[in-house]
Amino acid sequence: MRATQRQQTPSLTLPLSGGGRQADHAAFIRANTRLQPVPLTPEISLYLADETVSIWTKTEDELGEMGLPPPFWAFAWAGGQALARYLLDHPTLVAGKTVLDLAAGSGLVGIAATMAGAQTVTASDIDAFACVAVCVNAQANNVHLSVRDDDLLAAIASERWDVIAAGDIFFEKETAERAFAFLASHAARGTTVLIGDPGRSFLPKEKLRKIADYSVPVTRELEDMEIKKTAVWVLR
Repeated sequence: MRATQRQQTPSLTLPLSGGGRQADHAAFIRANTRLQPVPLTPEISLYLADETVSIWTKTEDELGEMGLPPPFWAFAWAGGQALARYLLDHPTLVAGKTVLDLAAGSGLVGIAATMAGAQTVTASDIDAFACVAVCVNAQANNVHLSVRDDDLLAAIASERWDVIAAGDIFFEKETAERAFAFLASHAARGTTVLIGDPGRSFLPKEKLRKIADYSVPVTRELEDMEIKKTAVWVLR
């Protein structure tokens, strides 16, 4: 679910078997999470962590780095669950279209878009573990999508998608501002922009229109509650 970083190189091919760092990440994900249905979208199963602190600590140990942000890829966040549910229930929004899952995390939204009949789906996240998690989860659900780890928010908006979906991206002020500028620039060129968000601090509600509400089961350790009121929004 990490959207920005100063310098990244696209990584479109992620081998998950044999040797290599991607294979190591895949093995780590499978060893430290459990494949389970997503509460709001039981049609989709993901490799998810059962304990927040445990997977957080193990990820830091694996990377040899302390003070890392939460392993976003290991949880089904409220915004992503709402977006995925909405796409599965309204497949005409993405059927036959090109879709970008921005700050993809686990890949839940991209997987839902693929299941809903999207022509192509690109999952974007700058977190190396997240990119591998997307591939592992896509395999588990028998779908195919592309993965990239470059910083799309830093790029000139030359690429185009029919639909861009962004779940739980408005945590931090700087990232929220950059993400909204990116989304607005694409919306101005005709892209449908869908945002899933449970009322994060930097969500620009005044610039959005709510199209759906959900009560989403979440992890109490992360959200301090078990049900999170979550909405799907489009740009005004």
